[in-house]
Amino acid sequence: MATVTLKGEPFETIGNLPKVGEKAPEFCLVKDDLAELRSADLTGRIILNIFPSVDTDTCAKSVRQFNEKATALKNTSVVCVSKDLPFALARFCGAEGLDKVAVASAFRSGFGEDYGVTIKTGPLTGLLSRAVVVIDETGTIIYTEQVAETVDEPDYASALNALN
Repeated sequence: MATVTLKGEPFETIGNLPKVGEKAPEFCLVKDDLAELRSADLTGRIILNIFPSVDTDTCAKSVRQFNEKATALKNTSVVCVSKDLPFALARFCGAEGLDKVAVASAFRSGFGEDYGVTIKTGPLTGLLSRAVVVIDETGTIIYTEQVAETVDEPDYASALNALN
């Protein structure tokens, strides 16, 4: 399990992120229209932007940042994943005009357990920790970041550099 903090207070996740070089666990998430989004349906490279809730400043900012960066990415899908209900994710992206990323909810899947990001202790228990996973065209993980302090943003540059 990983230990991360929320404003300096430590809490634990259910596991650890998969390791670079491993095959990415398959996933099935729920899109904002309630249809399934399966990893097998995505082609090319995948960036998973994982976070607790789009209703917090840092999480919202990460979705905005990845949406902005996604415009320059070729053969790459950016999937923003939380346990928010699909309706909240759709409302946020609609209000913000974000259309370069896919948003998907893990509210009825084992995604958090498979990727080791479900928070198991502390005030955010049951939500997903802030993390980034980059997967290449073959389904192999080429970059991971478990953000140590939940209120901090991920390292966008390092995640994007992993694609080069």
